[in-house]
Amino acid sequence: MRTKEFLSRLEHDRIVGAIREVESKTSSQIRVYVQRGKLSADPLIAAQKKFQRLGMHKTHERNAVLIFVAPRAHKFAVVGDKAIHEKCGEQFWQHLVDGMRVYFQNEKFSHALIEAIGEAGEMLAAHFPKISTGGKELPDDIIET
Repeated sequence: MRTKEFLSRLEHDRIVGAIREVESKTSSQIRVYVQRGKLSADPLIAAQKKFQRLGMHKTHERNAVLIFVAPRAHKFAVVGDKAIHEKCGEQFWQHLVDGMRVYFQNEKFSHALIEAIGEAGEMLAAHFPKISTGGKELPDDIIET
């Protein structure tokens, strides 16, 4: 699927709203990144590189999460920073990916992202509850490049 078509089918406001809802309950940060064009690399490796390029590893508690989607390649991945990965382990990330895969196969793209954001948010809130009304470290918008 062409990236432009994928993006046109996303419910941006609902996705950003889901991110804001989650971040109101946790000190963690969640971002969604949509890769334009082809992706020949493993999506997990590409997501890890993008995580670094976006500076997501620089959050105070090292607990950011990136949902990476490459629609044209029909690939996606979810990456969590060091602190959250230590709390939930590889099995949790695989669970999120498996759940997203079903929705993506049925072309329910927004639902896939919103569900993954919600599930990640529950895990994040359990381990990294919001303690103060401190400033945001990362923007909530969907990144498209």
